[in-house]
Amino acid sequence: MFIYFFPPLLGVLFVLLINALNKEDTFMVVLLSFCLVIFEADKGYILFTSVIYLLLVYKFILPKIMQATDCASCIKMSSVVLAYIGFYFFNALLSSIFLLEVPNISYYIIYYIVIEFFIVSLL
Repeated sequence: MFIYFFPPLLGVLFVLLINALNKEDTFMVVLLSFCLVIFEADKGYILFTSVIYLLLVYKFILPKIMQATDCASCIKMSSVVLAYIGFYFFNALLSSIFLLEVPNISYYIIYYIVIEFFIVSLL
C-alpha cells in the first residue's frame, strides 16, 4: 500500500531525456534509456516501448506544442501528462495489435502527474 505513494518518475525521465536530446549528450541519453528499460521491467511492459514512445513524442508531438506556446511550465506539464496518459494509450494500442493483455490504469496516475509536475518544475 505504501509503495503507491512513490511515483515511478516517468515524466521526470522524459523531461530529462528531452534536455539530453536537446544538448546532444549521448551518455545521458543512453543512461536515461537504461533507466526507462528498468522502469519497463519493473512495471511489466514490453521491452523498449517507453523509449520508442518517448522518442516518437519528442520527434513529432513536442515540436507542435513548443510551436503553439512559449510557456515553459506549460510545456513541462504537457510533457508529464503525455508521458503518462500517452504511454498508457500507446501500450493499449500495442496490446490490441499483438493480442496481449491491456494494461490497467488507476487513479494513482493523476497523483503521479501532480507530484512529478512539481518535481519537473524544479528542474
